[in-house]
Amino acid sequence: MRKEANRDVVSEISDFLRKRGLEPRIVTWKDRTLLVTHRNPAPEEIAPLKENKIVERIAHPTLRAQLASREFQDSTSPVRVGSAEIGRTKLAIIAGPCSVENREQLLKAARAAKECGASLLRGGVFKPRTSPYEFQGLGEAGLRLLAQAREETGLPVITEVLEPGKVDLVAKYADMLQIGARNMQNFSLLKAVGKSKMPVLLKRGMMATIEEWLQAAEYILLEGNPDVVLCERGIRTFEKATRNTLDLAAVPVLRKTTHLPILVDPSHATGCRDFVGPMAKAAVAAGADGLMIETHPSPETALSDPHQQLTLEEFASLLRELELVAKAVGRAIR
Repeated sequence: MRKEANRDVVSEISDFLRKRGLEPRIVTWKDRTLLVTHRNPAPEEIAPLKENKIVERIAHPTLRAQLASREFQDSTSPVRVGSAEIGRTKLAIIAGPCSVENREQLLKAARAAKECGASLLRGGVFKPRTSPYEFQGLGEAGLRLLAQAREETGLPVITEVLEPGKVDLVAKYADMLQIGARNMQNFSLLKAVGKSKMPVLLKRGMMATIEEWLQAAEYILLEGNPDVVLCERGIRTFEKATRNTLDLAAVPVLRKTTHLPILVDPSHATGCRDFVGPMAKAAVAAGADGLMIETHPSPETALSDPHQQLTLEEFASLLRELELVAKAVGRAIR
């Protein structure tokens, strides 16, 4: 609908669609009102709307994830997170430890990330570990440490939220909410982060198809939250040489299919610091809009995922190498 569309006009057109069995859903999208139908209508069903001056545009997405599709919006949608922006020429580099462990560890990692040119700081405070006996995170105390690190370095903060009831708490401290692989289809959580209007990083589920992943993003978009970034982090296959199988083909597939920015997490994908660098470079070459890389001052003492976290020195060296790859594909790190 056009900007000047008022409630009465929206109601009138909603009734028009409803009478044709289209069940419209009203979505507030940036500075517009959208009427999203549950199925793609035949052109003749809604032909009268083309003459309605208050209707700005009619889109016919063939993708079930309608708002995520390039048929709805052709150009990539950059997502602003504090001082950072994901989806522009400059690559977004998210760095930091798997888990926030203490103030000294986090600030050391944050300072190094800032110095190397990272765009955002990551750190887990609610950790959904496979075993209940493993470190589960510091909770709100960890959130406060992330806020301190942001205050010192200026880096926007991203951290995972695990349940709908914790969205407001995490949003109080973080600049971007992460939905982890295990929660990709936690639909109550997706709706909650959508309603929060906070930028959201949606990781691919470990056994999810690209279509399922995009439909999960649609849950967030349908709540009127356009600021969604997708993150490929590997899927579970029969191969055991790496922690997961990094599906780099997903990057060009998504580039063709969706306007949402795309990141790659080579740390969780490979599970081994020796493989993080090569796959980070490959991800940039494939067209990713950025990377999420786990870094730690002393990985050997890390309370979670020690084998996949880069030392601060390794991270600095990798970013120097990535600058060459980025330049070759028309992107930049700094």
